Amino acid sequence: MPLPREFLALTAREKELSVGETEVLIELFGSNKSRQEVADSLHISDSALSTRLGKIYGKFAIKGSGPVKLQKLQDYLVGQLQKWKPAGNAQQDEAGNDIDTLVQAVREQIKPLIKERCGTMRVLDMTQPVALTGKQGIYTNVNILEKITGRRRLGIEELLKGCDLEEFDRLGLSRVTEKRVSGLTAVEHYSKLMVLGKPGAGKTTFLKYLAMQCIVGNFLADRIPIFITLKSFAEDEAQPNLLAHIERSITADPVRTNQHLFQRSNLESCQSIIQKGRLLILLDGLDEVREEDTTRVLRQIRDFSEKFYTNQFVVTCRIASKEYTFQQFTEVEVADFDDEQIHTFVENWFKCREPQSAKNLTQKLIERLEESKPVKELATNPLLLTLLCLEFEELLGFPTNRAELYERGLAVLLSKWDTSRRIERDQIYKRLSLKRKEDLLSQIALITFEQKDYFFKQKTVEGHIAAYISNLPDAQNDLEMLILNSEAVLKSIESQHGLLVERARGIYSFSHLTFHEYFTAREIVFNNVYQNLIVHVTERRWREVFLLATGMMRKADDWLQMMKRNIDQLINHEKKLQDFLCWIVTKSFDTPYKSAAIRFFYFNIGFNRGISYNASSDMDRFLTYSNKIDNSIQSIDHIPKLVLDHSLSHALRLIETINIRSLKQYDSKHSHPFNIPPDQGLYVDIETASRLDPTLGDLLPKLSKQLYNSFRHSHIGIDFLNWWRINGKDWANRFTSVVIENCDIGHNWQLSEQQQQLLRQYYDANELLVDCLNSDCYVSREVRQEIEDTLLLPIAELEKYKAAKAAQQSG
Repeated sequence: MPLPREFLALTAREKELSVGETEVLIELFGSNKSRQEVADSLHISDSALSTRLGKIYGKFAIKGSGPVKLQKLQDYLVGQLQKWKPAGNAQQDEAGNDIDTLVQAVREQIKPLIKERCGTMRVLDMTQPVALTGKQGIYTNVNILEKITGRRRLGIEELLKGCDLEEFDRLGLSRVTEKRVSGLTAVEHYSKLMVLGKPGAGKTTFLKYLAMQCIVGNFLADRIPIFITLKSFAEDEAQPNLLAHIERSITADPVRTNQHLFQRSNLESCQSIIQKGRLLILLDGLDEVREEDTTRVLRQIRDFSEKFYTNQFVVTCRIASKEYTFQQFTEVEVADFDDEQIHTFVENWFKCREPQSAKNLTQKLIERLEESKPVKELATNPLLLTLLCLEFEELLGFPTNRAELYERGLAVLLSKWDTSRRIERDQIYKRLSLKRKEDLLSQIALITFEQKDYFFKQKTVEGHIAAYISNLPDAQNDLEMLILNSEAVLKSIESQHGLLVERARGIYSFSHLTFHEYFTAREIVFNNVYQNLIVHVTERRWREVFLLATGMMRKADDWLQMMKRNIDQLINHEKKLQDFLCWIVTKSFDTPYKSAAIRFFYFNIGFNRGISYNASSDMDRFLTYSNKIDNSIQSIDHIPKLVLDHSLSHALRLIETINIRSLKQYDSKHSHPFNIPPDQGLYVDIETASRLDPTLGDLLPKLSKQLYNSFRHSHIGIDFLNWWRINGKDWANRFTSVVIENCDIGHNWQLSEQQQQLLRQYYDANELLVDCLNSDCYVSREVRQEIEDTLLLPIAELEKYKAAKAAQQSG
């Protein structure tokens, strides 16, 4: 039989268990879950569970081994529970009323009010509120970090650990390795909790959820939830103290059937409940209190929590707001959503909003997020995830021009979110209009992005801020004041908008790499410094900046033509690479499809054969950009020539694979040399090619038969490898000669490593150019057509195209 969670939480507190250990104690003994189910529910391994249990046994002084210790701990807890229950049932208030009965009566009395105030949420452009809890509730469980990220003593090198900046690992830059624990467990573990979080992190929603779970009896059912918006409390014209405000919350609008409980003395009943520590006091939005009210509100919270310390307290506040220190409170931070929370939120959203098609819509939205890592980064913030859900609900997708999507997200963080809740914040940088704030962030973004500074020291960013505000009208000439103002502006940006965040003590970054890239693009476009961007056309980390900048331009003709010229110049002096492009042109025969789409296909065919590239890339990669240029190309199955050349190219790559693996020795008893035997795949490719081309049908059967006989009776591929070691080189040479002579496929371009790298860069840059064209940017039809017509053309062909165009215009 499960033990009461409240009892287990109290016991954990007395034994000074950590939050992680408390989670294990409550899940293991407060439910009927098996050990494996407990580990699964906490998202930890069995070994991690054993480690936490070992520490719990130590703190309870439990000795023994294996299941014996678990049983001893169970017996101990049951014994303690027997002592705990009578003590709880015997408590009486001074007026002689049974405190438990009184608490339950008040809970019933305020239940309608709690459900009204905390049972729904409505944010941004939602036309109506949605349920927070229940079968169609939107709430997603919150995780917290016990260590505040901005107070970690880490250096920039440590923050970058595990990030590959050359390959541009977005995940590595946003990874937080601190241990997460359930928000509910943290509240159970700490009687006084300060919950910090970035704007839109879900702090208010979390408090509302606590109130709802408490009032329906699912959480701390022996307490009375009191939800107080500190902004409203502070601005109450009567300026009551916190005690009076809470008493009013308890006694207001009593239910008729319970009136006899309060007739003698409402005040005495309230005080008895408060003195016995039976309240769950939820104080929301300390950062939202006006400057002139802050001192009074802080004093009220401090005095009340010290005097009536046996009650449970949870206060929420934006991170990086002013330092509010309450000696007895434990500070924790709301963690960003992980993949599981994102999926749960989206699923709950559509169950509530579109119940009939919820499953399908959830799957589609998650797929869209996976397709765009920059957009998915925003989904880690619940408020921005709500925006994404609203956008997807309306469009059944996201805007092709992602700059528009990010602009809406930034509008929410920079002004709309606080304005919609009528919150007036301390305007330390009130001289900065919305545009000025964006200009400042854009200037910081470009400087730091160009220097590869994804994390930057506080003094560095304050210097950038000082440089900006020193040029504003009425700026302070006093250097000391300028420094102080710069620090104040930085803290305001962090607390009010959450766009710059402290990742470790004294080290900042943009909240999302997506916004760092957006503001970098904005600075380039608004200041027309395109030369600053074009020099990075071959760098992967600038890819999103290119796409965003293109989408922001009023007209992108000149910019896209500049990109095209710079990309063509990458290899214009490399004869071997120009020869490779000429071969692509000769292979791009007349088809009903755009010639550039066919050139992309053959670039991949030759690219994978001629240099050491990823041999696993196959038809999907071959067709991805062909399809982007000509969306009528969904498959090559109905184009025999392309099927033939792909089969031959694939066969040649399999020969390379077999050559490499034939040099290795395999244990015939324990391992198979190939996951999918390339010898058999090679045979299939040759048979396909022979069927499609009559000439090959006459030339390849003998080679095909030799190959078939070599693996037909092979013992898990070992006999075939032995045959290949003796005959493979000669066989491969004859096959390659037939293919090159008859189909013009299979050339080894003998490129140096430098040429291979340059060809990769050229191809990737052309992919980027195609993506920019398809980014919903504004570009004239003539320029779009010209760029598509000349993609992947050698210099000689480009000159012919220009000459033909000039002749046409002059004629």
